[in-house]
Amino acid sequence: MSLPATVQESPLLLGCWRLHNCSTSEIERLIATALEDGISQFDHADIYGNGESERRFAKAVADLNIPRQSLQLQSKCGIRDGFYDSSKAHLLTAVDGILKRLNTDYLDTLLIHRPDALMQPEEIADAFDVLYSAGKVRRFGVSNFRSLALQRLQKATAQKLAINQLQFGLAHSAMVDSGLNTNTGFNGAVDRDGELLDYCQLNSVRIQAWSPLQFGFFEGNFLGHAKYPELNHTLNNMAQIYGVQAGAVAIAWILRHPAGMHVVLGTTNAQRLQALSQATQITLSREHWYQLYRAAGNRLP
Repeated sequence: MSLPATVQESPLLLGCWRLHNCSTSEIERLIATALEDGISQFDHADIYGNGESERRFAKAVADLNIPRQSLQLQSKCGIRDGFYDSSKAHLLTAVDGILKRLNTDYLDTLLIHRPDALMQPEEIADAFDVLYSAGKVRRFGVSNFRSLALQRLQKATAQKLAINQLQFGLAHSAMVDSGLNTNTGFNGAVDRDGELLDYCQLNSVRIQAWSPLQFGFFEGNFLGHAKYPELNHTLNNMAQIYGVQAGAVAIAWILRHPAGMHVVLGTTNAQRLQALSQATQITLSREHWYQLYRAAGNRLP
Protein backbone atom coordinates (compact mmCIF):
# COMPACT_ATOMS: atom_id res chain seq x y z
CA MET A 1 0.00 0.00 0.00
CA SER A 2 1.40 3.38 -1.01
CA LEU A 3 1.40 6.04 1.68
CA PRO A 4 1.57 9.81 1.20
CA ALA A 5 4.75 11.66 2.03
CA THR A 6 4.84 13.40 5.42
CA VAL A 7 6.78 16.26 6.94
CA GLN A 8 10.32 15.58 8.16
CA GLU A 9 10.49 14.58 11.81
CA SER A 10 11.52 17.26 14.29
CA PRO A 11 14.11 16.89 17.09
CA LEU A 12 11.38 17.73 19.60
CA LEU A 13 8.15 15.83 20.16
CA LEU A 14 5.01 16.97 21.95
CA GLY A 15 4.14 14.33 24.52
CA CYS A 16 0.37 13.92 24.67
CA TRP A 17 0.06 12.02 27.95
CA ARG A 18 -2.00 14.63 29.81
CA LEU A 19 -4.18 15.92 26.98
CA HIS A 20 -7.23 14.22 28.48
CA ASN A 21 -7.04 16.76 31.31
CA CYS A 22 -7.15 19.72 28.90
CA SER A 23 -10.00 21.56 27.24
CA THR A 24 -10.41 21.48 23.46
CA SER A 25 -9.23 25.10 23.17
CA GLU A 26 -6.13 24.34 25.27
CA ILE A 27 -5.26 21.37 23.07
CA GLU A 28 -5.79 23.38 19.90
CA ARG A 29 -3.51 26.14 21.17
CA LEU A 30 -0.87 23.58 22.19
CA ILE A 31 -0.87 21.85 18.79
CA ALA A 32 -0.82 25.15 16.92
CA THR A 33 2.09 26.38 19.05
CA ALA A 34 4.00 23.14 18.46
CA LEU A 35 3.63 23.41 14.70
CA GLU A 36 4.55 27.11 14.70
CA ASP A 37 7.74 26.23 16.60
CA GLY A 38 8.70 23.48 14.17
CA ILE A 39 7.50 20.51 16.25
CA SER A 40 5.99 17.99 13.86
CA GLN A 41 6.17 14.83 16.02
CA PHE A 42 3.38 13.98 18.47
CA ASP A 43 3.85 11.14 20.95
CA HIS A 44 0.83 9.13 22.14
CA ALA A 45 0.06 5.84 23.89
CA ASP A 46 -3.16 3.89 24.06
CA ILE A 47 -3.13 4.07 27.88
CA TYR A 48 -2.93 7.88 28.04
CA GLY A 49 -6.26 8.79 29.57
CA ASN A 50 -7.48 5.32 28.56
CA GLY A 51 -7.45 6.50 24.95
CA GLU A 52 -9.09 9.84 25.64
CA SER A 53 -5.89 11.79 24.94
CA GLU A 54 -5.79 10.34 21.42
CA ARG A 55 -9.47 11.14 20.84
CA ARG A 56 -9.14 14.75 21.99
CA PHE A 57 -5.99 15.24 19.94
CA ALA A 58 -7.78 13.99 16.81
CA LYS A 59 -10.73 16.32 17.42
CA ALA A 60 -8.40 19.31 17.82
CA VAL A 61 -6.53 18.41 14.62
CA ALA A 62 -9.84 18.16 12.75
CA ASP A 63 -11.10 21.47 14.16
CA LEU A 64 -7.84 23.16 13.16
CA ASN A 65 -8.08 21.56 9.70
CA ILE A 66 -4.46 20.36 9.87
CA PRO A 67 -3.45 18.10 6.94
CA ARG A 68 -2.40 14.62 8.02
CA GLN A 69 0.86 14.89 6.08
CA SER A 70 1.87 17.84 8.29
CA LEU A 71 2.05 15.57 11.33
CA GLN A 72 4.30 12.75 12.47
CA LEU A 73 2.03 10.60 14.66
CA GLN A 74 3.58 8.10 17.05
CA SER A 75 1.83 5.88 19.55
CA LYS A 76 2.71 3.09 21.95
CA CYS A 77 0.92 -0.04 23.12
CA GLY A 78 1.56 -3.15 25.20
CA ILE A 79 0.61 -1.99 28.71
CA ARG A 80 -2.63 -3.47 29.97
CA ASP A 81 -4.37 -3.47 33.35
CA GLY A 82 -1.80 -5.08 35.64
CA PHE A 83 0.30 -6.78 32.97
CA TYR A 84 2.25 -6.29 29.75
CA ASP A 85 1.09 -7.82 26.47
CA SER A 86 3.22 -7.95 23.32
CA SER A 87 1.26 -10.80 21.75
CA LYS A 88 0.43 -10.58 18.05
CA ALA A 89 -3.30 -10.55 18.70
CA HIS A 90 -3.07 -7.67 21.16
CA LEU A 91 -0.73 -5.59 19.02
CA LEU A 92 -3.02 -5.85 16.01
CA THR A 93 -6.12 -5.02 18.04
CA ALA A 94 -4.37 -2.17 19.87
CA VAL A 95 -3.20 -0.52 16.65
CA ASP A 96 -6.70 -0.65 15.17
CA GLY A 97 -7.96 1.11 18.30
CA ILE A 98 -5.22 3.73 18.12
CA LEU A 99 -5.92 4.47 14.45
CA LYS A 100 -9.63 4.86 15.14
CA ARG A 101 -9.09 7.21 18.07
CA LEU A 102 -6.52 9.31 16.18
CA ASN A 103 -8.78 9.34 13.12
CA THR A 104 -5.99 8.32 10.78
CA ASP A 105 -5.27 5.48 8.38
CA TYR A 106 -1.69 4.99 9.51
CA LEU A 107 0.88 5.69 12.21
CA ASP A 108 4.28 7.05 11.33
CA THR A 109 5.75 5.13 14.28
CA LEU A 110 4.57 2.37 16.61
CA LEU A 111 6.49 1.57 19.80
CA ILE A 112 6.23 -1.39 22.18
CA HIS A 113 5.62 0.57 25.39
CA ARG A 114 7.43 -1.62 27.93
CA PRO A 115 9.56 -4.78 27.90
CA ASP A 116 7.37 -7.86 28.27
CA ALA A 117 8.91 -10.73 30.25
CA LEU A 118 6.79 -13.10 28.12
CA MET A 119 7.89 -11.46 24.87
CA GLN A 120 8.13 -13.80 21.89
CA PRO A 121 10.13 -11.89 19.27
CA GLU A 122 8.86 -13.98 16.35
CA GLU A 123 5.26 -13.22 17.29
CA ILE A 124 5.98 -9.48 17.45
CA ALA A 125 7.77 -9.76 14.10
CA ASP A 126 4.65 -11.32 12.56
CA ALA A 127 2.51 -8.49 13.92
CA PHE A 128 4.93 -5.87 12.58
CA ASP A 129 4.89 -7.47 9.12
CA VAL A 130 1.08 -7.50 9.04
CA LEU A 131 0.85 -3.87 10.14
CA TYR A 132 3.50 -2.73 7.68
CA SER A 133 2.07 -4.66 4.73
CA ALA A 134 -1.40 -3.29 5.46
CA GLY A 135 -0.02 0.26 5.47
CA LYS A 136 -1.09 0.82 9.06
CA VAL A 137 2.40 1.51 10.45
CA ARG A 138 5.38 3.00 8.65
CA ARG A 139 8.14 2.18 11.13
CA PHE A 140 8.63 0.49 14.47
CA GLY A 141 10.50 0.83 17.71
CA VAL A 142 10.39 0.20 21.42
CA SER A 143 10.35 2.06 24.69
CA ASN A 144 12.45 1.35 27.78
CA PHE A 145 14.24 -1.68 26.23
CA ARG A 146 17.75 -2.79 27.18
CA SER A 147 20.27 -3.50 24.46
CA LEU A 148 20.00 -7.31 24.53
CA ALA A 149 16.19 -7.21 24.40
CA LEU A 150 16.47 -4.88 21.43
CA GLN A 151 18.94 -7.23 19.79
CA ARG A 152 16.68 -10.26 20.34
CA LEU A 153 13.72 -8.49 18.78
CA GLN A 154 15.70 -7.05 15.88
CA LYS A 155 17.10 -10.50 15.06
CA ALA A 156 13.55 -11.81 14.67
CA THR A 157 12.04 -9.05 12.57
CA ALA A 158 12.80 -7.74 9.09
CA GLN A 159 11.42 -4.37 10.17
CA LYS A 160 14.11 -1.96 11.30
CA LEU A 161 13.74 -0.97 14.96
CA ALA A 162 14.28 2.75 14.55
CA ILE A 163 13.41 4.15 17.99
CA ASN A 164 14.06 3.42 21.66
CA GLN A 165 12.28 5.80 24.01
CA LEU A 166 14.19 6.17 27.30
CA GLN A 167 14.22 8.46 30.30
CA PHE A 168 17.21 10.77 30.04
CA GLY A 169 18.18 14.24 31.23
CA LEU A 170 20.48 16.16 33.52
CA ALA A 171 19.01 14.49 36.63
CA HIS A 172 18.74 11.03 35.03
CA SER A 173 22.01 10.50 33.17
CA ALA A 174 22.98 6.89 33.88
CA MET A 175 23.38 6.22 30.16
CA VAL A 176 26.42 8.49 30.02
CA ASP A 177 27.63 7.95 33.60
CA SER A 178 28.92 4.42 33.09
CA GLY A 179 30.90 5.34 29.99
CA LEU A 180 32.53 8.35 31.63
CA ASN A 181 33.49 6.30 34.69
CA THR A 182 34.84 3.25 32.85
CA ASN A 183 37.30 1.16 34.87
CA THR A 184 36.85 3.09 38.11
CA GLY A 185 35.43 2.15 41.49
CA PHE A 186 32.97 5.06 41.45
CA ASN A 187 29.23 4.47 41.65
CA GLY A 188 28.83 5.99 38.21
CA ALA A 189 30.80 3.11 36.69
CA VAL A 190 27.94 0.68 37.33
CA ASP A 191 26.47 -0.40 33.99
CA ARG A 192 22.72 -0.40 34.58
CA ASP A 193 21.51 -0.88 31.04
CA GLY A 194 23.91 -3.09 29.09
CA GLU A 195 25.78 -0.25 27.39
CA LEU A 196 22.49 0.83 25.83
CA LEU A 197 23.68 4.21 24.62
CA ASP A 198 26.56 2.67 22.67
CA TYR A 199 24.30 -0.05 21.27
CA CYS A 200 21.76 2.46 19.96
CA GLN A 201 24.47 4.58 18.35
CA LEU A 202 26.16 1.58 16.73
CA ASN A 203 22.86 0.29 15.33
CA SER A 204 21.30 3.61 14.27
CA VAL A 205 18.51 3.40 16.83
CA ARG A 206 17.22 6.89 17.62
CA ILE A 207 16.84 7.57 21.34
CA GLN A 208 13.83 9.66 22.32
CA ALA A 209 14.37 11.12 25.78
CA TRP A 210 11.22 11.17 27.91
CA SER A 211 10.72 13.14 31.14
CA PRO A 212 13.84 15.20 30.33
CA LEU A 213 13.30 17.62 33.23
CA GLN A 214 12.36 15.02 35.85
CA PHE A 215 14.47 13.56 38.63
CA GLY A 216 13.92 10.07 39.98
CA PHE A 217 10.95 8.15 38.64
CA PHE A 218 8.36 10.95 38.40
CA GLU A 219 9.57 12.45 41.69
CA GLY A 220 9.53 15.99 40.37
CA ASN A 221 10.85 18.62 38.00
CA PHE A 222 14.39 19.77 38.84
CA LEU A 223 13.89 23.30 37.48
CA GLY A 224 13.73 25.57 40.51
CA HIS A 225 13.74 22.60 42.89
CA ALA A 226 15.54 23.00 46.22
CA LYS A 227 17.22 19.62 45.74
CA TYR A 228 19.28 21.00 42.82
CA PRO A 229 20.57 24.46 43.83
CA GLU A 230 23.88 24.26 41.94
CA LEU A 231 22.25 22.93 38.79
CA ASN A 232 19.61 25.65 38.78
CA HIS A 233 22.20 28.34 39.44
CA THR A 234 24.24 27.10 36.48
CA LEU A 235 21.18 26.77 34.23
CA ASN A 236 20.11 30.32 35.05
CA ASN A 237 23.57 31.66 34.28
CA MET A 238 23.68 29.85 30.96
CA ALA A 239 20.16 31.00 30.12
CA GLN A 240 21.51 34.56 30.21
CA ILE A 241 24.52 33.61 28.09
CA TYR A 242 22.44 31.90 25.38
CA GLY A 243 19.42 34.21 25.57
CA VAL A 244 16.86 31.51 26.32
CA GLN A 245 15.06 30.23 29.42
CA ALA A 246 16.71 27.74 31.78
CA GLY A 247 14.47 24.90 30.65
CA ALA A 248 15.61 25.35 27.06
CA VAL A 249 19.24 25.05 28.20
CA ALA A 250 18.40 21.75 29.92
CA ILE A 251 16.80 20.44 26.72
CA ALA A 252 19.73 21.72 24.62
CA TRP A 253 22.03 19.68 26.89
CA ILE A 254 20.32 16.51 25.62
CA LEU A 255 20.30 17.64 21.99
CA ARG A 256 24.04 18.38 22.18
CA HIS A 257 24.92 14.70 22.65
CA PRO A 258 26.32 13.15 19.44
CA ALA A 259 23.80 10.31 19.58
CA GLY A 260 21.35 12.73 17.94
CA MET A 261 18.63 12.17 20.53
CA HIS A 262 15.17 13.58 20.15
CA VAL A 263 13.31 14.94 23.18
CA VAL A 264 9.69 14.42 24.28
CA LEU A 265 8.22 17.55 25.88
CA GLY A 266 5.27 16.65 28.08
CA THR A 267 4.03 20.12 28.96
CA THR A 268 0.41 21.11 28.34
CA ASN A 269 1.21 24.82 28.67
CA ALA A 270 1.60 26.44 25.24
CA GLN A 271 3.75 29.29 26.56
CA ARG A 272 6.08 26.85 28.29
CA LEU A 273 6.27 24.71 25.16
CA GLN A 274 7.29 27.76 23.18
CA ALA A 275 10.05 28.56 25.68
CA LEU A 276 11.39 24.99 25.72
CA SER A 277 11.39 24.78 21.93
CA GLN A 278 14.08 27.47 21.87
CA ALA A 279 16.50 24.65 22.71
CA THR A 280 16.79 23.92 18.99
CA GLN A 281 18.12 27.44 18.37
CA ILE A 282 21.26 27.06 20.50
CA THR A 283 24.22 24.70 20.65
CA LEU A 284 25.99 24.31 23.98
CA SER A 285 29.76 24.48 24.01
CA ARG A 286 31.63 21.40 25.15
CA GLU A 287 32.73 23.26 28.29
CA HIS A 288 29.16 24.25 29.17
CA TRP A 289 27.89 20.71 28.57
CA TYR A 290 30.31 19.29 31.11
CA GLN A 291 29.72 22.18 33.49
CA LEU A 292 26.01 21.33 33.58
CA TYR A 293 26.78 17.64 34.01
CA ARG A 294 28.91 18.38 37.07
CA ALA A 295 26.39 20.87 38.45
CA ALA A 296 23.78 18.09 38.42
CA GLY A 297 25.87 16.28 41.07
CA ASN A 298 28.04 14.14 38.84
CA ARG A 299 31.80 13.75 39.17
CA LEU A 300 34.40 13.20 36.51
CA PRO A 301 37.16 10.65 37.24
